[in-house]
Amino acid sequence: MVRKNYQFYYSFMGNPEKTLILFLHGFMGNINEFDEAIKLLSDEFYYLTIDLPGHGKTQILAGDDYYTMTNTAHALINLLDELKIAKCFLVGYSMGGRLALYLTLNFPERFYKVVLESASPGLPTEAERLERIKLDTQIGRKVIRSFEKNDFAAFLSNWYEQPIFACIKNHPEYDRMVKSRLQNNPQELDKSLRFMGTGYQPSLWEKLKDNTISILLLVGEYDKKFISINTEMAKKCEFAQMKIIDDAGHNIHFENTLAFVENIKYFLSAAS
Repeated sequence: MVRKNYQFYYSFMGNPEKTLILFLHGFMGNINEFDEAIKLLSDEFYYLTIDLPGHGKTQILAGDDYYTMTNTAHALINLLDELKIAKCFLVGYSMGGRLALYLTLNFPERFYKVVLESASPGLPTEAERLERIKLDTQIGRKVIRSFEKNDFAAFLSNWYEQPIFACIKNHPEYDRMVKSRLQNNPQELDKSLRFMGTGYQPSLWEKLKDNTISILLLVGEYDKKFISINTEMAKKCEFAQMKIIDDAGHNIHFENTLAFVENIKYFLSAAS
């Protein structure tokens, strides 16, 4: 669907008579990121998945500013309006979790409950943000160079060596996940990293105290960095609860799909 400066690629699945869940994937993900989880959730909900800017088949029809979190969030709200979705559940992973938190804090009337998987509110100080922008710029250059050398797979292999991903390379479906990641355009990924990266996004730490939506914070037991971040988020956010998922690092819905599904099903189905 073309909506102003965005041509969104999206898909509906499940039972249209049920409450809709909007899923937002992470960096290098795409519209198929949550397929296995959705299979297990079956027809208990209705599902909307979207390729975020810089990923999959979604296209930006204007300048680089339209890759930013603020503009992307407004575009998604416009898309929900176009699709006549007044209110829904929201689930976001990593980069998609940061975007989901931004949507929750700025458009609370549009969401019943929210699940944030391995997400953060960004970085609290300007110095930290500037340092992260430098890092993301360097990573973006590596992404583009890997495309020029036709060595994107090697970049992905190095990417998943990060401590937050724990033992993800030992997962039996790891090669399938990498194959899906390789469908992305490295030049577009670079723009996503630079303009919707943790350094570029506005810090949401101070806004957490104003949240009124029930939020479930999911973190993997091996992802110590995000356990620390989400512990602080839960302290600052009255309506947030944190759950540590066994046998998982950063990518919980991939590493322990069953536990991921059981937790979001229980949370979303429970009375507020």
